[in-house]
Amino acid sequence: MTKIPFGPTYDEMLHPNHIDPKVRAQALKAKDADELDPINLFNINWKDDKGQVRKIVLPKALTGVEANIVVLLGKQFPSGSHKVGPAYSTLIEGCIDGDIIPGKHTILGPSTGNFGIGVSYIANLMKYDAIVIMPDNMSKERYDRIQRYGAKLDLTPGSESDVILTLERTYELKKNPNYRTLAQFELMPNYRFHRHVTGNSCVEAVEGVGNGRIACVASAPGSAGTLAAGDAIKKVFPECKIAALEPYECSTLTNGGRGQHRIEGIGDKMCTLIHNILTTDFIALINDDESVRGLKIIHDGTDVLVRHGVDKKVAEEMRELFGVSGICNILGAIKMAKHLRLGPGDNVVTIATDGYDRYESVLELLEKRELETADYVMERWYKDIFLGARDEHIEDARLPKVKERLFKQKESDWLKFGYSQAYLDAMRKPDFWEIEYNKVHEYDEKIKKMRGKTL
Repeated sequence: MTKIPFGPTYDEMLHPNHIDPKVRAQALKAKDADELDPINLFNINWKDDKGQVRKIVLPKALTGVEANIVVLLGKQFPSGSHKVGPAYSTLIEGCIDGDIIPGKHTILGPSTGNFGIGVSYIANLMKYDAIVIMPDNMSKERYDRIQRYGAKLDLTPGSESDVILTLERTYELKKNPNYRTLAQFELMPNYRFHRHVTGNSCVEAVEGVGNGRIACVASAPGSAGTLAAGDAIKKVFPECKIAALEPYECSTLTNGGRGQHRIEGIGDKMCTLIHNILTTDFIALINDDESVRGLKIIHDGTDVLVRHGVDKKVAEEMRELFGVSGICNILGAIKMAKHLRLGPGDNVVTIATDGYDRYESVLELLEKRELETADYVMERWYKDIFLGARDEHIEDARLPKVKERLFKQKESDWLKFGYSQAYLDAMRKPDFWEIEYNKVHEYDEKIKKMRGKTL
């Protein structure tokens, strides 16, 4: 029998002040001293060392809208992305259920990057071997970090838009009885983590901001786990609208699009199994070039932003806070603020999955594509991309015909992977999602009972 480190419950990931104070202190110390110390499992949360949600309220000189754009910051999670949360949740539930056995099973992590990094990191801390399956045309920084944490890479052809090939490869590999998959696109721990931990953290994040309520949450689905935050938010603020963002160049949810795009981490040519279609209110399209150029402005255009009224300290702070998908989410939040005609008291919440540290090569490629990226060019981009974000390419997903189209899309994507029509039909009813969410409390009790025991 093997003893593995048991980390936090869902409740402790939402409320780290509920962790034993000695354990919490050790975890905070290890965060900077030794990122591979298993005690870092207790740093999987949205809170800083003072118990405040890590966020930034974007300056209106950047957004150009009256509403407050509140961005939760994922880069301070262990491994550098909030994707480590669902990776841990999926692995710990598998351990508790007896499906994933230490010393016997190797972990598979299908991903386009951040989830794979999270899988590699969590497997390292919990003493599992891991293989990350991902496209072969992602940023170099992602591959480097996965390997640094100890996982092997199994690369499939293509890029962000070709994750279906990654999924097919995963299903081929999992025929080996010694492999177990942390399947972010289809397993409910991802949904549970984001609904419970991310969603309720969003509610906390707007305390003292504007009217203290959330009018809209905007996020681009990769796995669609983060969109589950909206289900928790709607319980507190029923008026909140959930907007799913996707690349204009690969608008699968909108019109079945199958194109290529440059926003790493989102828009994966499918309607994921864990996407709760029932609660999605809008689908908005974001241009991939604008997301990459927006990152260039934030990271290298400090002088441009300051000239247009952004506080210099804030402009400098923002340089490292976002990746490409974070910029996409910010642009989507701005677009939805315009579409919903929100005012100065209203709040739109979104997520920055990771930070700039894994996108330097992306901006290098941008430099090669563009003839010029001098300040005057970035000034034009800033006015067009941020201030000029247009209220267009937004579909009302509340319409019955749109709901039905999305359900049919999900069936087309998942029946071929062995899911039954009955299971997919069950997802059409709110009770399915409530039952799945309420398992949070069952798993919390089981985690507490298993601590210190062997598996």
